Amino acid sequence: MSFTDAQGTRHAAAPAARIVSLVPSITEMLCDFGLAPQLVGRTGFCIHPADVVRNIAKVGGTKDVNLDKIRKLAPTHVVLNIDENEKPTADALAQFVPNLVVTHPLAPRDNLALAHLLGGIFCVEARAAAWCAAFEREYALLQAMPKGRPATVLYCIWQDPWMSISADTYIARMLAEIGWRTPALGEARYPVFQWNAALVEGIDAVLLSTEPYRFTQSHADALERQIGKPVFLVDGEMMSWYGSRSVAGLAYLRSLAQQLGIG
Repeated sequence: MSFTDAQGTRHAAAPAARIVSLVPSITEMLCDFGLAPQLVGRTGFCIHPADVVRNIAKVGGTKDVNLDKIRKLAPTHVVLNIDENEKPTADALAQFVPNLVVTHPLAPRDNLALAHLLGGIFCVEARAAAWCAAFEREYALLQAMPKGRPATVLYCIWQDPWMSISADTYIARMLAEIGWRTPALGEARYPVFQWNAALVEGIDAVLLSTEPYRFTQSHADALERQIGKPVFLVDGEMMSWYGSRSVAGLAYLRSLAQQLGIG
């Protein structure tokens, strides 16, 4: 049996795999699937679960990967993500790593395929199936929640320059689950934008994410005074981390819709 990744590459089951994960949310999922003993490397941004990953070697960041460190770890598999990691990194890794597992979840339910892919390749199918059942239960609760009117929210991930998200992102599709849409700000998946009267007029609220930029409540309070629209601080990990965190992310999204009362 083989398992097909996001680039169409087929992977055989590998029970004795030596794994390097370059994706923080997937590192967490691999640990939750009981694969920490086979994780030989991770990025410095792979911080969950903290008590487990502290014993796994760091190999740089998601964008500035240390290829020499990975080479010395001799992994059989490196797990990457199309958004998180850059193609030149993947091309370089392909010269000495036997298997590159490429992931690219774009919507909440893509987590089911991700779990089956990782569970299948690394031979933890039962754990993956149990996780998928938990996801389905939480997703059903979200779908059963009464929906308000559609709302337009500007989700901010950075300032100096200000950056947001396009509809073609995991975060935007999370928001869409509760009827919130994002404004069109250009062709980029993570567009740079300028504040102006037309933009502010067209939105119901602003969401400031706690990652990758570390927005705080003081940022939210100052921006709300500046633009005269509701501004809320949201947990960036809950909104953007697929993998294990997505189950809690669905519950967080449900509570967010109830608490903020947008729409």
